[in-house]
Amino acid sequence: MSLDPPTYILSLQNNIRARPISWEGAVRAKTITDADLKKIKSIDKVRKEQRKTAIEADVDSFVTLLLGGHGGQSIFEAAAKRQDIIQYMLVLTGDLIDDVPTLTTALAQHPSPFKPFLPLLKSSPNVEDPIPLLTSSVLANLLSQALTHTSKSPAQVDEALPQVYSYLAALAKSSDAGLQDIAVIEYSAVLRSRKARHLFWRQREETLEPLFSILRSAAGAGKDTDSQLWSGGSSIRTAEGGIAGNVGLQLLYHVLLAIWQLSFEGELVGEGLHDEHDIIILYTYLLRVSPKEKTTRLLLSTLLNLLSTSRTTLLPAAVLARLPALLTSLKSRHLTDPDALEDLQALTELLDEYTKTQTTFDEYAAEIQSGHLRWSPPHRNPEFWRENARKILDYNNGALVRQLAEILSKSWDTDKAVLAIGCNDVANLVKEVPEKRAQLEKLGLKGRVMVLMQEADEGVRWESLRAVGEWLRYSFEGKTDLAVR
Repeated sequence: MSLDPPTYILSLQNNIRARPISWEGAVRAKTITDADLKKIKSIDKVRKEQRKTAIEADVDSFVTLLLGGHGGQSIFEAAAKRQDIIQYMLVLTGDLIDDVPTLTTALAQHPSPFKPFLPLLKSSPNVEDPIPLLTSSVLANLLSQALTHTSKSPAQVDEALPQVYSYLAALAKSSDAGLQDIAVIEYSAVLRSRKARHLFWRQREETLEPLFSILRSAAGAGKDTDSQLWSGGSSIRTAEGGIAGNVGLQLLYHVLLAIWQLSFEGELVGEGLHDEHDIIILYTYLLRVSPKEKTTRLLLSTLLNLLSTSRTTLLPAAVLARLPALLTSLKSRHLTDPDALEDLQALTELLDEYTKTQTTFDEYAAEIQSGHLRWSPPHRNPEFWRENARKILDYNNGALVRQLAEILSKSWDTDKAVLAIGCNDVANLVKEVPEKRAQLEKLGLKGRVMVLMQEADEGVRWESLRAVGEWLRYSFEGKTDLAVR
């Protein structure tokens, strides 16, 4: 699963390859040795086969040139003051890693394979500068090799990988799509191993947030402003080769690829992705408007990985997001990719099996637990409230009404319907179980619905007024009963 380098990097590398380097001057200045120069000239600007033959004849000496050893410095340390040489050797090293597998394996087996490169990653405060950009590419490829093969330096991997992740996270936060693409492609290079995925998850505040920001932009939604995702009310396609938020198709694909790789740790990441990024609702929306079969394939496979390993939490969220109905409609798209078709069938069977055992109460509980409300059927069904109001109040020691209070405590500036629905639910709880009013008051729900009577939104005002009316009705009835007695 090797991805082509981004155009941004290719252009930079070609530019550096074309620059003349005064190698003899570097030898005279004792920046590099004559032996170093002979090695470099034997592999520079020659055919790939000639380069491969030269290196395989003396792999150890080329490892020493690039990484140091036997008491000597690597060329990156020796030429630290010559940025032109550093840039050129980073490009050449990247070429060697791509062209000569035996060298790549030998480099990864070195006792300190990342030592010459880590300082270069921090050589400039500007993440766009050539040296850290080129260094991250070399490190990503070396780490990929070290992680997927038996390494002599696990401690060095533990030291290097978080630093690479931090650098790539800074790239991913850039407004430049080319830099974002570099970050995501290099993430993918290392996310092939379980260890890399666990470290990535440990740093998720840095690593994941920029990726989900890209996905939310592609869906036309921002974090905590996802009403369009819940309503399914917009299209992802906006221009040829691009999608909503000016997110290019290739960037979208690469982001989905990285998260798909992470989803192989579903037991570790599933609930967190749901709680922190609403991944099920986001992916259901993206699946609905997926512009290409290759993005559809990744979306389906990621959902299957997550739903299969975090069933208790994520299957209710998938039903709430109306994923089962979407899967049915996907079958009419005439997908041709065998993996996509297999995952579509497996997802359909998984959700069919789950929904057969679910009740309306389960659907309502899942919606409350999702932290976002919509006008699903239970909210306006009097029979549902007569049968389930007490159960809602008692469920898991009041966990559902505490979550309802949490939902209503937010402003929901871009989705006022959530407040109206919450007030509707409070009204029904008070109406059906009036003796539990004190429980609701302790959670601040009475005070909150009274405040919401001043909302500009007409729907919120009406539902909050109805909720307060139920409270007052039982208050007046209680006083009348006392007077009669």
